[in-house]
Amino acid sequence: MPAIAIIGAQWGDEGKGKATDLLGSRVDYVVKFNGGNNAGHTVVIDQEDGSSEKYALHLLPSGILTPGCTPVIGNGVVVDLAVLFEELDGLVARGVDVSRLKISANAHVIADYNRTLDKVTERFLGSRRIGTTGRGIGPTYADKMNRIGIRIQDIFDEKILRQKVEGVLDLKGQVLTKIYNRRPATVDETVEELRAYADRLEPMVCDTGLLLNQALDRDEIVLLEAGQATLLDVDHGTYPFVTSSSATSGGACTGSGIPPTRLGQVIGIVKAYTTRVGEGPFPTELHDDAGEHLRKVGAEYGTTTGRPRRCGWYDAVIARYAARVNGVTDFVLTKLDVLTGLEKVPVCVAYDVDGTRHDEMPVNQSDFHHAVPIYEYLDGWWEDISGARTFEELPANARAYVEAVEQMSGARISAVGVGPSRDATVVRHDLLS
Repeated sequence: MPAIAIIGAQWGDEGKGKATDLLGSRVDYVVKFNGGNNAGHTVVIDQEDGSSEKYALHLLPSGILTPGCTPVIGNGVVVDLAVLFEELDGLVARGVDVSRLKISANAHVIADYNRTLDKVTERFLGSRRIGTTGRGIGPTYADKMNRIGIRIQDIFDEKILRQKVEGVLDLKGQVLTKIYNRRPATVDETVEELRAYADRLEPMVCDTGLLLNQALDRDEIVLLEAGQATLLDVDHGTYPFVTSSSATSGGACTGSGIPPTRLGQVIGIVKAYTTRVGEGPFPTELHDDAGEHLRKVGAEYGTTTGRPRRCGWYDAVIARYAARVNGVTDFVLTKLDVLTGLEKVPVCVAYDVDGTRHDEMPVNQSDFHHAVPIYEYLDGWWEDISGARTFEELPANARAYVEAVEQMSGARISAVGVGPSRDATVVRHDLLS
């Protein structure tokens, strides 16, 4: 069985956690391959008594909520150990079994000085800020590329850990003190902070690349779950307003240790409209009552930060771009229910840039920043669709909307989210077929 990647096809917050959870009971491994605790997945699980349980996951793969599934934090992730164990302890307190979690020995660790640098750098940039979460993600990836990072495996050798911390603080300490007037943690403080987790961490750590390839050899199903999304990818996103890792299907391979020849399916997640958090261009963004309506009805506030998300209409240009960059085989369209009650639903089909029509993403960032959306207007619907479980049960105009954006977006729409609960999904094509 080839590996499957789940990729955000917009600027994140598309509902990847729910899509992963939809497949969770049928897969053997769920792997987080990029990012850190700068993104979140919200999963709502219905209970037998009719109530529901809501889980907000920031660092852990959503597969941790599925009994029998092995959740994996891959080598491409950066790990804040305090957040990791806070999340694990929170789940244990709610009766979730977390004993199957595996963590790559090669994943990098977020240290205190990286969190400090992230916050002061954003303040220093002022109006030129990127819009980071201030959690030390970017500086940790920068350390990785500069080959001065600290990896999970280093924590278990105090001598090596101390040498690495001394080396990096020789540089970071100067920057924090002389440029930003901040006192960094000492070598002893940093080593003590990281070593405090060693005993609890060690049983979880292994060669996850070997683990996952052996699972594929046994024909087990491995699901690779992206943090962030295509338009936030450091290479293929709206640079520089991007994350610091590879959130595309290519990153799924480098961040997990699974070769591209073993990746057989790429599932792209798109909302029935578009949102983003942070700075950067956003052609379909709404600054009126329509945008506030989408934010309110869709509960568009960040799982990790609580920040209100910027909202806009569906952008088929972005969807086509994501389909091409990732090799999307199937789309999952989420939050269709949020569009209920609109007389007309606009869909961006192209951009106007200084009088020139662009049916694909403009080559340069300046053109994208000045892109004006060209809309087609589709008929809306008023019926409650949250109880629909087959495509035929959707109102005619809702079906027409799905079929229209499918035609525009470059891959088939195989599932449609019609509500927040775990089972509120219309499946048009089996995602594991």
